Amino acid sequence: MDWHNILFQVIDLRSFSSVWYWIMLAVLWSSMSYYVLGVPFDLITKARQRGGQDQDDMVDLVRINVNRLLTISQTTGPILIGIVSFILTTLLLLGFVYGVELAQALFLVALPLSVLGAVSVASARRIRAADPEPEQLYAMLLRHRLWTQIIGMVAIFVTAMYGMFQLLGTLRGL
Repeated sequence: MDWHNILFQVIDLRSFSSVWYWIMLAVLWSSMSYYVLGVPFDLITKARQRGGQDQDDMVDLVRINVNRLLTISQTTGPILIGIVSFILTTLLLLGFVYGVELAQALFLVALPLSVLGAVSVASARRIRAADPEPEQLYAMLLRHRLWTQIIGMVAIFVTAMYGMFQLLGTLRGL
């Protein structure tokens, strides 16, 4: 057997039937849920339990990431919105008008990520405006994590339903 055939059987380029796509999707949303505005969740829980230096480190890391995110959104926000809109529109047209399965799969990943980006900027603005005490900051970060998990669950559910629909349509065509 030729190694090219073996390689292309293992790495299936049809997105919804590829185990690699689903692994990537699970790892992506797991990572998005673990890093709350760039702060590892275990640091948040450790800071909440122990206080002291861990709490100071967590507050500093949140401040750094909030300032970084807001600076990026203020300086290049309109440009980023334009680029993301162009990419999403291109993927939408290629995927759902022209039927390119890879574009459909990428759109179903990119759209929820862009929503999460907007939610992250809004959370960062709220945190900066409130200048919260550590207990309030924990609550704000946990609320942001909850919204991240909700967006991720909806994204995975919609992607799984659409992927099954696509695969059943492919099987029906055989």
